Amino acid sequence: LLLGSASFSRKLVLQEMGVHFHVCARPIDEKSLGDRTRDAPHDLVRNLASAKMQHLVREIRAGNCTDDLPAPLGRTEWIVLTGDQVVTCDGVILEKPESVQEARDFVRRYASNPPSTVGSCVLTHLPSGTQVSGIDTATVHFDPRLPDDLVDRLLAADAPILSCAGGLMVEHPFVKEHIVRIDGTEDSVMGLSKDLVLRLLDEL
Repeated sequence: LLLGSASFSRKLVLQEMGVHFHVCARPIDEKSLGDRTRDAPHDLVRNLASAKMQHLVREIRAGNCTDDLPAPLGRTEWIVLTGDQVVTCDGVILEKPESVQEARDFVRRYASNPPSTVGSCVLTHLPSGTQVSGIDTATVHFDPRLPDDLVDRLLAADAPILSCAGGLMVEHPFVKEHIVRIDGTEDSVMGLSKDLVLRLLDEL
């Protein structure tokens, strides 16, 4: 499997699943795609994950990913995985925080407004080009006494929250202790639903 993402959380989920994978990330300009004020979250993440896949497959077929592959395309088959996720809170779409202050603002909202994650996953078989995709959602309910210094404590512990949609890193112990419940699964909140990946692999 080729993971078309540098996401720490997605790599962690695949490791937990026991999936052998290689990372082959080729970023795109996500901000130039979609309208965060008008697009439905499901449509936005589906379109972004598809755009990432199209770009990565072009790069692989053009021979621009040979340094990332243990065997070149043509000698073996690959399943390529891309994904995207946004957090919605109080009707607003939140992506990766662009600053520490924005991360603080995001987390402050979560004490009174449970954040929901909307995540997409696209799998493509190469060289055939067969593709499947799906969406998974989850909602996190936090203790309303969520501490104001949570973001600073996470950053001091080198937690990569600025690379997480909505600054939401539920797998970290500092965050877990303030979670009341999750409607859905923790891995879905982390950016890659295990159940969705397994279902898509069966479909592929």
